[in-house]
Amino acid sequence: MAYVDWRITGPEIAACNCDWGCPCQFNALPTRGNCRAMTAMRIDHGHFGHTKLDGLKWYGMFAWPGPIHEGGGEVLVVIDKHANDEQRAALLTILTGRETVPGATIFNVFAAMLSKVHEPVFADIEFDVDIDQRRGRAAVQGLSETNVEPIRNPITGNEHRARVSLPHGFEYHLAEFASGTVKSTGAVTHDWSGRHSHLAMLDISTNGVLN
Repeated sequence: MAYVDWRITGPEIAACNCDWGCPCQFNALPTRGNCRAMTAMRIDHGHFGHTKLDGLKWYGMFAWPGPIHEGGGEVLVVIDKHANDEQRAALLTILTGRETVPGATIFNVFAAMLSKVHEPVFADIEFDVDIDQRRGRAAVQGLSETNVEPIRNPITGNEHRARVSLPHGFEYHLAEFASGTVKSTGAVTHDWSGRHSHLAMLDISTNGVLN
């Protein structure tokens, strides 16, 4: 089957309600039995067919009643208000797992595990990240805010640095692990602090993760 050629590259902020490390990264069950998560990205370079996506941002809020692979999840996606109609359609196609080799990307895998997709929101998205320093912030005013900082040693308070490499990952190949605080209202709610976060440079295409 022929798919539309697309590719997006740029920094990602992700966080979930699991403890630091996130069992999903190791094919284990979620810390609290369910999965609630967010992820956001600034596309430094991107295209969907002939549609350019450079400079746009997106923010997703997810929730599953149990482990992701059991399905029954829901999602609310926010698309950069600066995107035109073609760009909006392109991003929604990518983020809902369409025009993608089956199982090749996080978008396609997550889409297969969702039972409810809320109407997308088009709004301004704040996004700032320093991957090496394990710090970042992503926010949609009145809807969701994520703040990320380094994991700290509980005894000394010193910053603790941990990286995870997934050579065959469908989201990233290398990520810095951090500590995240997330609060979301609306269709998909989140409310936690000091739990798993990871920061990565994404490079994802029709056929999967490239770098």
